[in-house]
Amino acid sequence: MENRRYGYIRVSSKDQNEHRQVVAMKDNAIHERDIFIDKGSGQDFQRAQYQLLKRILRPGDVLYIHSLDRFGRNKEDIVEEWNAITKELQADIVVMDMPLLDTTQYKDSMGTFIADLVLQILSWIAQDERERIRKRQREGIDAAKRQGKAFGRPKAQMTEVFMQAYDEWQQGEITATQAMQQADVKKTTFYKLVKRIESETAGV
Repeated sequence: MENRRYGYIRVSSKDQNEHRQVVAMKDNAIHERDIFIDKGSGQDFQRAQYQLLKRILRPGDVLYIHSLDRFGRNKEDIVEEWNAITKELQADIVVMDMPLLDTTQYKDSMGTFIADLVLQILSWIAQDERERIRKRQREGIDAAKRQGKAFGRPKAQMTEVFMQAYDEWQQGEITATQAMQQADVKKTTFYKLVKRIESETAGV
């Protein structure tokens, strides 16, 4: 049976365009039907298309990845999946923007050692960059909080429309569900506002 070439693409969100990676795969003679695309986080490998691809890979097949960070973000997971494909499934991996990470070229022990070393370094860099981005985001949120900027859901507003619906509900003219619909609020918000009114009136 002839060995097959497959391409794996991951983009971070549904809004990110995978076109550039698809073109690169086709330039390496990979048919569109053999390109697997996941749209989501690189945090772990529980991705539908990636898991399907792993089930399809056979010994001697070649998996093309555009860059290591498209494969994954967590160092231990990257190394574990790399070994699962190259050693357990006995397929090859080609990282297109890193020629040293091409297991079709380096079959001797020294070549394998170099590829493993480069993989360890690059996967560590990918994880380190992810952690630094998280840290910057956390610092940005903390700084904004110190400046008095609000995060999370805005506080439920007690509008005139709500008060009208509340009064009618209290008078027994409409049900709670009708009051929620009339005020255009969800159940939790409705009762949160009711509780606020009752606590305020209790102190009067």
